[in-house]
Amino acid sequence: MLQLLGEFECKIDAKYRLRLPAGLISQLNSPAPPTFVINRGFEQCLMLYPEGVWNRISEEVNQLNLYNQQNRAFVRYFYRGAQKVTMDSADRILINKRLLDYAGIDKDVVLSAYNDRIEMWAVDAYEQILANEPNDFSELAESVLGGKNNPDL
Repeated sequence: MLQLLGEFECKIDAKYRLRLPAGLISQLNSPAPPTFVINRGFEQCLMLYPEGVWNRISEEVNQLNLYNQQNRAFVRYFYRGAQKVTMDSADRILINKRLLDYAGIDKDVVLSAYNDRIEMWAVDAYEQILANEPNDFSELAESVLGGKNNPDL
């Protein structure tokens, strides 16, 4: 299972390309240039999924009953703007301008990698998220994980 970690500051060039940092690329364990799917994420960021991760998540989303209005709305929003991108020989991916506009990304971005995905944030939006962190992380941890019976958590 893929386990991505790290926070990386990057720049979008004038042609809407993002050069992925070597520290992130090395975690992908991909012999060929990796392919990703990028789409709108939660809290007005972009999500960058390695293709295998996207395929797994898509299978789950595709199981939703489309006769249910809430499910249809979710599926539409989840897939809206999604695009497949492949890293070029200079370790860059091309990002659709509409997606960049959605996330308020102009030039400077922060990539926040966790689990098997990467969030892409405008720097100011990311700093705002950090500024809104809970005062007591231990209380949040207890609220989210306190009922788990796993001594490693």
